[in-house]
Amino acid sequence: MGRDNKQGRSNNKDSLPQTPKNLKIKPSDIREEFAKEFKELEKDTPKAKRK
Repeated sequence: MGRDNKQGRSNNKDSLPQTPKNLKIKPSDIREEFAKEFKELEKDTPKAKRK
């Protein structure tokens, strides 16, 4: 434990300080982002050959 035993609410509790603002995704755009990533994964993985 540190010397500061402050139990109050933090100012940064609702923010993501390690994520730049231009890289944050709006909650309404999450499905679109997942669809893009799945499309990229599908494109990159080779198809299994049938015998």
